[in-house]
Amino acid sequence: MPRGEKEERVTMEVTDEVLKIMEVGLAFRDYNGRISSMDFHSRATNYLVTASDDESIRLYDIQNATCLKTINSKKYGVELSVLCCVAESLRLLSLNDNRFVRYFKGHLDRVVSMSLCYEKDNFISGSLDRTVLLWDLRADKAQGLLRVQGRPAVSFDNQGLVFAVAYGGYVRMFDARKFEKGPFDIFSVGNDDSEAHVIKFSSDGRRLLLTTKAGRIHVLDSFHGNNIATYSVKPVLGNSTLEASFSPDGNHIISGSGDGTVYAWSVRSGKVARWGSTDNEPPLVRWAPGSLMFLTGSSELSCWVPDLSKLGSFAVTK
Repeated sequence: MPRGEKEERVTMEVTDEVLKIMEVGLAFRDYNGRISSMDFHSRATNYLVTASDDESIRLYDIQNATCLKTINSKKYGVELSVLCCVAESLRLLSLNDNRFVRYFKGHLDRVVSMSLCYEKDNFISGSLDRTVLLWDLRADKAQGLLRVQGRPAVSFDNQGLVFAVAYGGYVRMFDARKFEKGPFDIFSVGNDDSEAHVIKFSSDGRRLLLTTKAGRIHVLDSFHGNNIATYSVKPVLGNSTLEASFSPDGNHIISGSGDGTVYAWSVRSGKVARWGSTDNEPPLVRWAPGSLMFLTGSSELSCWVPDLSKLGSFAVTK
């Protein structure tokens, strides 16, 4: 490219047609156990971290399809990373030197949900001890406590101004600056009062995604609480977690299922695609931020991209 010319980036739009032709373009199969957690870096979004039952933490450069680092954590075992969770104990791990730099103590039972506020270095955690704790990454003691009446699912919005706590068929909305006053709004998810598993905000904060043990994926308006859509998959057995993820524009959803199947849903039109699996547990799912790619994690890490040879024409945006 001649000097002085600006590179013009062209990306595809997420549409129903594009989702139907998604397939595994790359898979990392060197795991000796199931992937138990994975997430993208908040700013360098090409970096993905996974934690797995083989007691390893791995850092990937997804854009270049490379595993950059593998850290074995035999002493503790891992469930979540880089903010790691070992049963009821939360720890902040430095990937540079494989060293726990802070321990967050407060929960008395297994942590089942966690969400970071990247703008303010805060995070919240929900536990089977029926508490939700609010933390500052710079302090080892919780900054706040909420008591709940069930297994909680928690999530910050992208700005860190609001967080949601779901359990018992309801979503409770809190102002992060005055959470001690209780929820400022409570939304019902209909007749589904089964265990809440995962709750997430869309990137623009306008929608909420909630999964439950009964195999339901609910999409709610985060401002008014009305139900936009509900989808059904196979219920989850045992201690597995049903996961789902918004596309970057919030108009599509990727979800797992209790039988290992992966689904793609259009919020506007309903089910778009289904991909079968020989696995019998729900996979982890994450949409790559700002990319036409999603990932699934089970006994391997799979990167899903569209097979453009199956698409005659497609829309592009510059």
